Amino acid sequence: MESLAILKVFHVAATVVLLGSVAAVIYRAWRSWKGGDRLPFASTLQRPWVYAWVVMAVSLVSFPVTGWWLVHRVGWPLGQTWILTAAVLYVIGGGVWLLLINRVSRLRLATGLDEVVIAAKRRNVLIIATVAVVVLLSIIGLMVTKPV
Repeated sequence: MESLAILKVFHVAATVVLLGSVAAVIYRAWRSWKGGDRLPFASTLQRPWVYAWVVMAVSLVSFPVTGWWLVHRVGWPLGQTWILTAAVLYVIGGGVWLLLINRVSRLRLATGLDEVVIAAKRRNVLIIATVAVVVLLSIIGLMVTKPV
């Protein structure tokens, strides 16, 4: 198999694994919320769900390597607008993802707090998670459409 095809397979596989991990964490949070859990996002940091976060991290680390290698092998200039936009969104998304992990960890430790405070923390985590998903889907949209 040609190295370009292998790179594409790795890049797409990392994307599928990332989307699967995101879906698993969202599903777990939704299920625990429907079950009456006060801290549904925080329960995603319990084993084995923490492995979904680790898989997300591994996928996110692999994207710059396989992405740059793909761009190099295909011969696209790195100055194309869609590549630069995706790179900027990737940096923003990485920061939002780290912020999300921080907020989810804080939410998990929020025991004994007032219900109003916990509701505000949950709302903040939901907003940050929504931003992270929108950034991820924007990057995937740029990668799929490759606008000129």
